[in-house]
Amino acid sequence: MTAELLAVAERIAQALERLSPPPPDKEALAGADAYQWQASLGRLMPVPRVAHVDIGLLRGVDHQKKLVLDNTVQFARGHEANNVMLWGARGMGKSSLVKAAHAWANAQTGASRGQGLALIEIQRDELATLPALLALLRESPRRFIVFCDDLSFEHQDADYKSLKSVLDGGIMGRPENVVFYATSNRRHLMPRDMMENERGSAINPDEAIEEKVSLSDRFGLWIGVHRASQDVFLDMVDAYAQARGIALPRDELHARANVWSMGRGGRSGRVAVQFITDLAAELAQQHG
Repeated sequence: MTAELLAVAERIAQALERLSPPPPDKEALAGADAYQWQASLGRLMPVPRVAHVDIGLLRGVDHQKKLVLDNTVQFARGHEANNVMLWGARGMGKSSLVKAAHAWANAQTGASRGQGLALIEIQRDELATLPALLALLRESPRRFIVFCDDLSFEHQDADYKSLKSVLDGGIMGRPENVVFYATSNRRHLMPRDMMENERGSAINPDEAIEEKVSLSDRFGLWIGVHRASQDVFLDMVDAYAQARGIALPRDELHARANVWSMGRGGRSGRVAVQFITDLAAELAQQHG
C-alpha cells in the first residue's frame, strides 16, 4: 500500500511540475537594453527598441530632469543610487523622463547594446511577483532599473505592503544592482478619500495615516512634476515643431497651439505632442 501511495504522489508531483512556470531564464539578462517582466512565466521578454524621446525635448522639468539624470548616471557607473518616485500632473513627461534618463545614462557611460544599464518594466498588478524578479536580477552582473508606470493603490489593496518590504530589501537586502523607479499621478500613491477613511475609522488615526503614506519614504528621490504654464507649454510646442521640421510662423504656431490646448482642457507635454502630430499630418496633406 505504501508503494502505491508513493507512486501516486510521484505522479502528482510530476504533473504539478509540468504545470508550473519554467524557471527564470538567466541567459535572458543579456543582449537587450530593456525588458518586460512576464510574471506568469517568470521570464523577461526583450524589448527590441525602447519608445523614448530625446532628453532635450523634455521642457519645463529642468530641476526634475537633473535629479533623475544624476541619479541614473551614477547608478549606471556602478555607484549607489536612490529609488525614484515621480509624481504629479498628467502628461508632463514623468514616464518619458525615466526612459530618456535610461538612454542618456547608457550613452554617457559608452555602454554597448545589451551590456549597460537595463530598464525592466513591471505592471502594477504584478508587484506581488517582485521578489521573484529581484531574485533573478540578483544573480546578474548587470545593473537594472525596475520601472512601474502609473503606480497607485485603491481601497482594500494590500500590495503596497509588499512593495514597502521589497524597497527596504527585507532580510536579504535590496540587490545592489537594482533600483526601483515609479511614476504616479498621486502624491502619496493613495486616493485622498482612502486616507480620510482611515483617519475616521481607525482607533489611532495618525498611525493609520502613517502606515499608508510611509511607502513614499522608501523612495530616496520623491520628485513632484507640476502643470505647465502657458510659456512652458509654448516652449514645448516650439521644441517638438523644430524636431519635426515644421516651419510655420511662430505667432501662427502659438495661436493654433493655444486653441488646441483649450480644446484639450489643459497644457502639458502630452498635449503639445498631440498638437504637433495633428499639425504635421495636416501640413503633409496640404503639400502631398
